[in-house]
Amino acid sequence: MTKKSTAKATGTETDVLDAPETKSPIREVEYGSHEVFLRRRPLGGHLPKEVQAEATTKLSSIFVNRQPLRGFDSSEDEKKYLNGMLDVDPEDRDWSKHVRRFWAELRITVGFAGVKLEIGKDKDGWPLNIMDFITYNFAKRHLLVANSEAEMMRNPTKRFYIMDPKKETSKKNVNVQVAKQADREFIKATEDIERMKNLLQVLSNVKTENYDKESIENMLFDIKQSQPKKFLDAALDKDLDMRAEISSFVSSGVLLKVGPSFVHGNDTLANSEEEAITFFKNAKNSGLLNILRTKHREMIR
Repeated sequence: MTKKSTAKATGTETDVLDAPETKSPIREVEYGSHEVFLRRRPLGGHLPKEVQAEATTKLSSIFVNRQPLRGFDSSEDEKKYLNGMLDVDPEDRDWSKHVRRFWAELRITVGFAGVKLEIGKDKDGWPLNIMDFITYNFAKRHLLVANSEAEMMRNPTKRFYIMDPKKETSKKNVNVQVAKQADREFIKATEDIERMKNLLQVLSNVKTENYDKESIENMLFDIKQSQPKKFLDAALDKDLDMRAEISSFVSSGVLLKVGPSFVHGNDTLANSEEEAITFFKNAKNSGLLNILRTKHREMIR
């Protein structure tokens, strides 16, 4: 018989679903406290806020290939972490039956504020709160649980998500570092009007010859502020100049773009932008490149 625990696990109903995609249930963390939260999708309808705040939703067991979803991939991990949680020892002949019942009866009650789970480990690698650790690994593998709120909102089949403050902090800092590097690249670009034009040509497809330096700088600044990652990728692109030149050829009409392909006259020069860059960087095609440059200059006069 499965021991009762403080994991908010009650009830016996189960849902039968197809096998989920494989997820990695165990996430290695440094020793020490590491709290995450299992949260639910906001309730729909026109219920008063007070009612929604009091309502709870249960994350229940599901069956996968006629077996209850398990929180661990291997029987070794089950023996390691469930030992002491059940009424029998791993060596007992009924161990598998008790393990199966444990997962089948696992329920997690999720209220308005979510469920706080301590998934940190001590210096020996053992969970600080074994039931929270087990519950977390079960939730991470569940079909109804997303890895983030954004993922849950994108997928209507997801009803819960894991909120990891440490992960959110790290993710935010990555964005901060990208923004800082984008700022540095923007400052460098403003010292070279041709580089600014090339960046703007690639990032917005505007006809840069129609704008003065201040306008180009202002437009680039707006792009850098709203899309720092896109700006940074363009600024660090080793083929920026050629990419911008090809874009300008298309803008002036001396090179035709049909879908992903680039066409000149009756000839398809490339089937993608990357192929076009390779084509025009080839010294054998320098003659055509110079012809296009001459035509382009005539078209923008």
